[in-house]
Amino acid sequence: MKFARILFLLLGVALLAAIIANTDLREAFALVGQMSWGVAIVLVLFFISFLGDVFAWQLTLSTSAGMTWYGRLWLVRIVGEAFNYTIPAGGMGGEPVKAVLLKRYFGIDYDDAIASLVMVKTINLIALIAFLSIGFALMQFSSAIESAYRNVAAIGLTVLIVAISAFFVVQRFGLLSSVAALFTRHGNRPWAACAVDKIQDVETRFKKFYDGNAAKFIGALGVAFAVWCVGVAEIYATLYFLGYPVSLSEAWMIEAAAQLIRSGTFFIPASLGAQEGIFVVMCGIFTGTPVSGLATALVRRIREITWVAAGFLCSVVLPKIWKPRLTV
Repeated sequence: MKFARILFLLLGVALLAAIIANTDLREAFALVGQMSWGVAIVLVLFFISFLGDVFAWQLTLSTSAGMTWYGRLWLVRIVGEAFNYTIPAGGMGGEPVKAVLLKRYFGIDYDDAIASLVMVKTINLIALIAFLSIGFALMQFSSAIESAYRNVAAIGLTVLIVAISAFFVVQRFGLLSSVAALFTRHGNRPWAACAVDKIQDVETRFKKFYDGNAAKFIGALGVAFAVWCVGVAEIYATLYFLGYPVSLSEAWMIEAAAQLIRSGTFFIPASLGAQEGIFVVMCGIFTGTPVSGLATALVRRIREITWVAAGFLCSVVLPKIWKPRLTV
């Protein structure tokens, strides 16, 4: 596993090196330097999207109503997301951290925590499908996008839809515990039977939420979709302040392509190289210069690094604010 992580990291570094070798990095840095307070606007937009992510998560937790709980979840999420950005686990590396923090500081048991984290991840992915589908539709009407890129986008979107649909069906119909039970039916394996019971407990919470909280489910979907749309505003603002303004539809296509690539390269830490490559290609198509794409990628990395640093800082602050094992 460690060897695979190193290999994927080297792959990302190689991709990044190839991009830098074929793009004017100095000019890209110069463009970013000219943005001035435009970088702050990008950070504010991401902060807004983060607020939406926390609210969507709060809707999946039945014991977390009110602004006090919102603040708690905000703090837990920013710490967990710092790990998600840095651990190559498809955006899931920080989820166990969130579950542990919820249990240790706020008394939410692991079953509730895990169920809510899986459900909000699913909700975000379903909203992502809707977001990417609109981006794909816009590509069909754009003469700037070559048919080869459209075909790749179609394949990637199809694979993502199938994977996310399967992910939802497994939760909704309790298939994971059924499959696990097949492997524990024969033989005396107490630990395996205990694991099946735990899975069934979590699946019970899935069913309860999806069947009995339709309004919260739809509301969380709406919030998650809005969060993806804020990413479009971020791209629009970034290119505007870089001096290469694009239309909202073009910004949507750029962000959709970037998110599709990030989803497909989850095994590379922080999608290093892949994210830079898609920005160079897509921004180059709409602005006429790949340097604008590299500059956009640099701004995105500045935003990510800033947020990761804030997350790790909050991980130090959290124990000073709340004592461990606080009861609900």
